[in-house]
Amino acid sequence: MNKLGIFVGEEKWTFFNEIFTSLDNHYQCEVFKLKTINTPFFYDRLNRWAVRSGILKILKRNDTCFFEWASDYLSVASYLPKNCQIITRLHSFEIYQWAPRINWENVDKIILVSESMRRTFIELYPDQSSKTKVIYNGRSLDKFKPPPERNFQFKVGMLCSITPIKRIYEVVLMMYDLRKQGFDFKLYIGGEPFGDFRYAKALYRLVGRLDLQDSVFFEGFVTDTAAWLRDIDVFISNSYWEGQQVALIEAIASGCYCISHHWPGADEMLPEENLFFTESQLKEKLIKFATLGVEEKYCKSMEMREIATRKFDVRRTNQEIRSVIDEEFAKLQLAE
Repeated sequence: MNKLGIFVGEEKWTFFNEIFTSLDNHYQCEVFKLKTINTPFFYDRLNRWAVRSGILKILKRNDTCFFEWASDYLSVASYLPKNCQIITRLHSFEIYQWAPRINWENVDKIILVSESMRRTFIELYPDQSSKTKVIYNGRSLDKFKPPPERNFQFKVGMLCSITPIKRIYEVVLMMYDLRKQGFDFKLYIGGEPFGDFRYAKALYRLVGRLDLQDSVFFEGFVTDTAAWLRDIDVFISNSYWEGQQVALIEAIASGCYCISHHWPGADEMLPEENLFFTESQLKEKLIKFATLGVEEKYCKSMEMREIATRKFDVRRTNQEIRSVIDEEFAKLQLAE
């Protein structure tokens, strides 16, 4: 079997596990394990050396190496002597935080999660255009699927870190307006505070000051995402920036009626009628859905599921990633 080195940040395996299982079944995989040196002297310098040394060993022992996230590990590996083919998958946050620190000349293939993200990358690194390939994120359609029957109780869900980029605050304000207009929507927020905890504190206070305790619920970390989404009627993505939001893919696959702010790339996931720019447009779409008959709501739910079946099946993602890896292995064989 071809030897494949795998690099994933210690805390970043969340959406990579199914892909790794596929790779591990097809290649002889070696996963990089971060080792740190605990010593009171020269702590940082010794650990930087240990990380660099460990990465170099994996690069030397494998024919090709796959970097999930174009971030810290790739920034080190790209400046080491060229020992193998390097493939990376760039999601979103890396584009400005890490991409400038990477020697792209030593990277052989760059997988982007959307056409929008590919365009952004090429604008910054036009010389690397020929190396890029778009492969959409995918999720298990066996795990994320609609319930046998939806009661349509106007449960609205957001599943994300509680952080300013997700713009939960604005949705809470909109829920207040909807309640004043007589619409009994309830907002369920799955996720925990991340980064600036003032944002979460401001949200909790806002719900109290607007007396929305019976309409807005903070669910904390959701352990069974699939079950949680089966209980949600409408899913809202209100971010101003995403690569390709995995929670939105899961909601689409679960048959939630999904509405998204028109962040770059959202149009690759949802039809135009499901996208909005302004709060008034979002409110209009929610009210329109609320006034549909049960059969019409069910049809909208199945339309979401069809999108997931057509575009976001993890089996397709796995196959396309393996095809990229196989191409790199083939190049090595031709060079021998």
